[in-house]
Amino acid sequence: MAKKVKKVAKKAAKKAPKKAAKKVVKKAAKKVAKKKSARKPNAAFMAPLTPSATLAEVIGSKPVPRTQMIKKIWEYIKKNNLQDKKNRRMINADAKLKALFGGKNQISMFDLAVIVNKNIVK
Repeated sequence: MAKKVKKVAKKAAKKAPKKAAKKVVKKAAKKVAKKKSARKPNAAFMAPLTPSATLAEVIGSKPVPRTQMIKKIWEYIKKNNLQDKKNRRMINADAKLKALFGGKNQISMFDLAVIVNKNIVK
């Protein structure tokens, strides 16, 4: 953090006259300190959800958060080399994924979140 303050202070000091340089350095330090606030994760994303039977075949039957569901699906896709070679945004389905994708042979990676939402037991 000290390096950032020095860097910001040097830039500010070049722009300001020498008498006002100390004030500029203090303001720069405050700006850097304010940007350091940490974001809190949304609790809804971290809530464990139970996958449906078709989704459980791919990721397992334990309740996990949505984020982990997507992550496990991607691990399965990479492990079985199911990403399309030419268009990397497309995912080719094998027997397990075809049931999950609603009978489609290929889907876009952007549809994964929609598929996960449809395959959660409420």
